[in-house]
Amino acid sequence: MKTVEFEVIKNDFQRQYEAKIEGEILTAEFSEQERKIFLTKLTVPDAYKDSEIQNIFISKILDSFKDTRFKVMPTSPEIAKFFRKNRLKYKDLLPAGISI
Repeated sequence: MKTVEFEVIKNDFQRQYEAKIEGEILTAEFSEQERKIFLTKLTVPDAYKDSEIQNIFISKILDSFKDTRFKVMPTSPEIAKFFRKNRLKYKDLLPAGISI
């Protein structure tokens, strides 16, 4: 598979992160409460499910919180699975007392 460059955009109106790749749209719905972001639903076209594209999309979203005071609650099963696989890289984004 060729390397695909794409940008993740935060759409505050629809409360989702979005990326367009080759005419397909990937989204991750979110909800903000206090200083927490709940990533509630991941929608990925079948062609990209469980692929490197999906992982890069989730990584770009999580990396956007690295230098903020926000904590991330991955309530979507796919995002929680990604968190577990990459626990060492993203453990600082979880709120205190939460383990995935």
